[in-house]
Amino acid sequence: MFEGQPKGLWTLALANTGERFGYYTMLAVFTLFLQANFGFDEKLTSTIFSSFLMLVYFLPLFGGMLADKFGYSKMVTIGIFIMFIGYVLLSLPLGKDSLAIIAMAGALLLVSLGTGLFKGNLQVMVGDLYNDPQFATKRDSGFQLFYMAINVGALFAPTAAVKMMAWAQSSLGMSEADSYHFAFAVACASLIASIAIYYLGKRTFAQVITTGKKDTKAATNEDVEQLSKSETTERIICLCLVFAVVLFFWMAFHQNGLTLTFFARDYTATSATGITAMEFDVMNLVWCILIIYGLFSLFQSKTAKGKGIGAALVFIPAAILGYTYYQNADAVVAVDAPIFQQFNPAFVVALTPVSIALFGWLAKIGKEPKAPVKIGLGMLVAAAAYIMMTLACIGLPLPAYDAAGTNLHMADVTPNLLVSTYLVLTFAELLLSPIGISFVTKVAPPKYKGMMMGGWFVSTALGNFLVQIPGYLWGKDLTIVWGVLAGICLLAALFIFSIIKKLNKVA
Repeated sequence: MFEGQPKGLWTLALANTGERFGYYTMLAVFTLFLQANFGFDEKLTSTIFSSFLMLVYFLPLFGGMLADKFGYSKMVTIGIFIMFIGYVLLSLPLGKDSLAIIAMAGALLLVSLGTGLFKGNLQVMVGDLYNDPQFATKRDSGFQLFYMAINVGALFAPTAAVKMMAWAQSSLGMSEADSYHFAFAVACASLIASIAIYYLGKRTFAQVITTGKKDTKAATNEDVEQLSKSETTERIICLCLVFAVVLFFWMAFHQNGLTLTFFARDYTATSATGITAMEFDVMNLVWCILIIYGLFSLFQSKTAKGKGIGAALVFIPAAILGYTYYQNADAVVAVDAPIFQQFNPAFVVALTPVSIALFGWLAKIGKEPKAPVKIGLGMLVAAAAYIMMTLACIGLPLPAYDAAGTNLHMADVTPNLLVSTYLVLTFAELLLSPIGISFVTKVAPPKYKGMMMGGWFVSTALGNFLVQIPGYLWGKDLTIVWGVLAGICLLAALFIFSIIKKLNKVA
């Protein structure tokens, strides 16, 4: 699984891991911060949250255009520093007045701008590593490994946010509203790590560092493939059709920071015991991930040493988990709403080797579906997640508020409902996101590669802007909220399968 990949993959992936850790630490508590610190209601919170996400994913279009002219690596470097300034500003406890709101808006704009220069262009650099013929067949699996690595950062982010806030409140006597700024400060530290990794590992991806001039090896590799005007147009049209579909996936997927977080706060049990309680300790998730990787090493390794390492990775974590359960079987663990956001990245890290192995086996027998088919299947799986939520919420009461407008806790639904929903959404994500990014780097006409990667993020941006629609539906019957999302995903899946022959032609 890890063999045969270019060395630069790991450096670029780890640089993105640091950046994603900071981003998701901030995002895990951001909507709750808006309500706790400024007293915003769900509708205004939804608008701010979705607008921020839209900018984060829209600005890579312009970042890609700039990179096509001035060089991808240069834009990546500038983006990191701009993001850092934004997180510093967000971490300052400026209070609740108009100045604080303006500062918060400015911080979000800087984070969005920095991400626009950093995120898409870094992924173009990853794609350029596979222009070398010796790595060409590893492109899809490489992007899956890249996606897995950056989700390691997202895995620990919610726990870091919750723990940092708890420390600020208990050790420094901070109020809940002020403690959010300490969670945001974690993002500053993570970007310092990201910058260090990028610069210290530059020699491993030197072949894809560009200046914007056609005098680099990477640029020369891109010029090998000459496309006619009609071929260029066809590829751009096919990519735009895919972009039109995936925007609805992101609308559904990024409910994790909005309506699914509202559901965790208002409808999900606030405590757990037994095995369910163990799910909310991030280290227990790490042990489970190690067991999965150990099983792959145990059964796939061709050497006794490899099998021994695999066996150790299975039995040692299993023993730790067994001892933990024995020691804490009756313990009651608090379940905080932001902590649910750790499950999606945990599942990405755990399931990526399963995905790579499955599609590797299908490729060997000549049955691996092309990228557009995987994207369509991802939409169907996303629909299944919200169908499950719809059925589970039948009969639950409407959201309610006290006289001060504070949300009331309406029910104690098992936390496993949201955990299961995140699991199904992760299956959808693995079928759609890394495969889609790989598809863009493969199909995009060489001279428009940065712009087309930006187009992928524009579709994500539009989807993120539409995230607010279910937020505005919050307050109605929950089956309406989840049913709308399920229906949209089903319609998007039907559309992509209706044009699948056209898309497979260029895949």
